[in-house]
Amino acid sequence: MPIIKSAEKALRQSHKRRGENVKKTKALKTVIKNYKKLVLQGDTDKAKESLSSVYKSLDKAAKTNLIKKNKANRLKSRLGQRIAKSSKTSS
Repeated sequence: MPIIKSAEKALRQSHKRRGENVKKTKALKTVIKNYKKLVLQGDTDKAKESLSSVYKSLDKAAKTNLIKKNKANRLKSRLGQRIAKSSKTSS
């Protein structure tokens, strides 16, 4: 345990930041998971609607350095391809 006051404060800050990051990461994963479920069910209309919210959450995560910018772009690309592929097979 830290003895110096500044170290105690740094520990409090890191606990708080970790909690926020875990919360944001879970929310991001939930949004992506829900989108993937919609695509698997073949509900392309709802999936297209939720794709914009997925993009928004990925961009926000990249902006706040939760994930790296290139990872966000890669995920957006792959998730977009997923809906395109499912709409081709269903039609």
